Order: sequence, then structure tokens, then C-alpha cells
Amino acid sequence: MSPNNTFTRSPWSGAASAEELATWSAVAEQVAVEVAKDALERDKDSIHPINVLDVLRASGLTNLMVPAQFGGHGAHWETAFLVTRILARVDASVAQLLGYHWLNQACVTFYGPDEARQAEWYTRSATNQWMWSDSFNPVSPDLSIVAEGENYVLNGFKRFSTGAAIADIIIAGGIAEGGEYDGQLIVFTLDGKRAGIEHMDDWDHLGYRSSASGSVKYTNVVVTPADIIGADQEEPFSAVVTPGVQLLFGNVYLGIAEGALEQAKHLTLARPNAWFLSSVDKYAQDPITHRLVGDLVAKTASVEALAEKLNKYFDEVIALGGATTLEDRSQLEIKIAALKVVSTDVALEVSSKVYELTGASSTRSSIGLDLHWRNIRTHSLHDPVDYKRIEVGNYFLNGEYAPISLYT
Repeated sequence: MSPNNTFTRSPWSGAASAEELATWSAVAEQVAVEVAKDALERDKDSIHPINVLDVLRASGLTNLMVPAQFGGHGAHWETAFLVTRILARVDASVAQLLGYHWLNQACVTFYGPDEARQAEWYTRSATNQWMWSDSFNPVSPDLSIVAEGENYVLNGFKRFSTGAAIADIIIAGGIAEGGEYDGQLIVFTLDGKRAGIEHMDDWDHLGYRSSASGSVKYTNVVVTPADIIGADQEEPFSAVVTPGVQLLFGNVYLGIAEGALEQAKHLTLARPNAWFLSSVDKYAQDPITHRLVGDLVAKTASVEALAEKLNKYFDEVIALGGATTLEDRSQLEIKIAALKVVSTDVALEVSSKVYELTGASSTRSSIGLDLHWRNIRTHSLHDPVDYKRIEVGNYFLNGEYAPISLYT
């Protein structure tokens, strides 16, 4: 495998049919029912969602994005993002784990120029129903990757490695020292239980408590030539993965808002009376209630419309493969940045204001309405949304794009 090969094609093409979207939406709805059964318990005790992985595998969702010729379901990214949105309504942690799985699995295409190797990884993943994650946080200390014979030896520490503790395959990377890839940013796979990998289990945050987002410590971990997907050649197609991650976030945030609204609806309809100054019998009949819920529903619907448009657009861009231009990639990123802004704002507002619909009784811990707000409040800090506003504003005024990074 030469690090100088170029990408020639994408394994994804075309658009999702109505039948595909309906089929996998139904599957996601069924999975969501199972996920919801112990979502509060897992959140309360920060339990890793091991049982959920079994549900995902049994449903076929782990192999959703593997091309059909390699044993997967060959679905489209529009379908994948819709599935994450549906799951986020009941548990954003699980939705993100699944979305990260697909995007990290897709790194064998984004960073792997050897199509035979891509086929091998996809086939093995489909056969074994692997769950993929990553340990690629760019603001965490860099990893040391030093050549030793034909192998590399990995040392270092990575924070916020969402899903790594329960994944079959971990995607990682860094600048190689010596060997065939000297001075290049290499991307490689590691099985999650490889000798020298220690999962610190140190995630103790306000939300996303069952996302297995702890740190990973690497001590003399051997990286073989067979583990290396490729070197980052700074091609526009490789960089499409980052807008994909941000689009995942936008869909998860939308799902959080939708989940908060749905739960608030049931709680509001169950309220037995009305405020004493009201002229109606129940809160659900009060025009003040109607006004508040109408405002939140309308704002959520606007985010939904933008997300659905961009989910389709992502399929169009990713189908370009090696023909992707810098302009293609930049246009995708700036459009998704706008979604990141509005989905963040709306999800934060909805998940907080639903309490004004449901009343003081809905603050009981056993109800779990706070799960939506805690999840969005935690994850919306992943990268500062104000910089997304700046990106959108600078492009609108000056036609300038943000520099490509693992956040833009």
C-alpha cells in the first residue's frame, strides 16, 4: 500500500429511496423502544451500554452503511442520520455512539487509498458485526508513534474517546516518526482489547453519562502495517468526514429537541387540572400552553427542514469520492455550520422550556425529563458554537471559508 495513492471512488452513490427511509425508520423506532427501557438507569449510574450494542447488532444497524457488495445493507447517509435522530429522542448517548460507529467505519474509505484493503475491512466488519469508535481528540495531547522495524509503537493519552471502551475497533492517528510514513499523519485501526490499551473509565459529567466517553491510555501498543489505513494526504474527500461529524451532531440535537417535546406532550396531557386563574379545565386547553408549545414546535420544525435538506446534500457530496473539490467540501461545511448553530439554540431552548409546560411535578428524578437538557447542555460544548456563527457570518459577508480542521 503506497501512501501516495489517490482516491478513485466512493462506495456510496445515489439517494435514499422512500422505501429505504421507511424501512430503517421503522427499525430505528423499534430499537428506540428497547433503548428507552433502561436509558434512565444507565444514565443514573453511568453504565456502559453493552446491552444496547447487542440490540444494535441484532437490528442490522451496525452494518447499515457497509456497502452491499461487502455484506452490509448499503444504505445512504440520509438514512443513517435519520436513524440517529430517532434514537436521540430517547438517548442521545446511544445515538452518538451509533453515528460515530458509521463515520469511523467510513474512515477506511476517507483515508484508505487501497480499494482492496477497503473491501477487506468492510467485509470483516460486516461479518463480525464490529462496532467502531475513535480516539482522535485533536485538543488532547498528541500521541507518540515511533517506528520499530516494520511496525510502529504507540504511546500517549487521549481524552473524550467516546465509545472506545466498548468498541471492537478504535480509529486513532498521529504523526509517524521514522519508517515508511515518516512525518506523515497516519490513520490506523486497533482492536479495543489490544495489549497496552487501558480504558480509564473517568467520564463523570453532567450529561452523556452512558456514552463511554472516558480517556484511553496507550503504553507501548504495537501498530502493524496491516493496521494502517493510510496517510492523510489532505485531499478534500478525506476532509468530508468532519462535516459529517458536525451533521451528526445537528441531527442528534434535533432528536433531543423532538424527544423533549414528545415527553412534555404526554406529561402535559396527563396534568389533571389548570392554573387557578385560567378559564379552562386543564393545562392542555390553556392558550398560554398552546402559545408556548406552538413556539417550540415551530422552531423544531425549522431545524428539521434544514437537517433533512443537508442530509440529502451530504449524500450528493460524498458520492463524488476522489472528484471532490475544495469548493465542494467547503460549501458542505458552511451549510452544516448553519445547522449546528440553529440546532444547538433550539435544542437548548426546547429542553429547558418544556418544564414551563409540564410544571413542578415533572422535575422528579424518576420522570427523567432532565435527561434531554443535560445531554444537549453537555454535548453542545463539544466545540464553541460561536465559532460556527463566525464561520457563517464571515462567509456571508466576505465569501471566506474557515480553514480545514477536525472541527471545521
